[in-house]
Amino acid sequence: MYYIIKRQEETPPTYFIAFQIPKFIASKSSDSVIVEFQKDGKPQRKWIKKSDIVLLTDDREYFLKTLSKFKETETKHLQAVNIAKQKLDEAMSDFTQAVKSELDDFDRKKMQEDVPCLLKGL
Repeated sequence: MYYIIKRQEETPPTYFIAFQIPKFIASKSSDSVIVEFQKDGKPQRKWIKKSDIVLLTDDREYFLKTLSKFKETETKHLQAVNIAKQKLDEAMSDFTQAVKSELDDFDRKKMQEDVPCLLKGL
């Protein structure tokens, strides 16, 4: 059995995936690796760019150790990202409420005070 860790940079926040395959085909003259796996009892093949493969190994222990390190880094940073997102959401909510309140207050004032608004009499 072979083990792969592949970059997934186009699908944040998941930047890598890991899986096992029974067979692969690679050569020096190709920029891709063909991985073969079973789906519904039928062999399937996928081409993966060599540059997208972080690790291709038959050493299960090394694969698990490396994957664990990547997942630990991912978890640590996703926690920071989630905290930042929460703070951003709160700041956006405060901003929206403040601007809405200011606009609503001005709408009330413009009808009572001497505000040169052409829509006032319409």
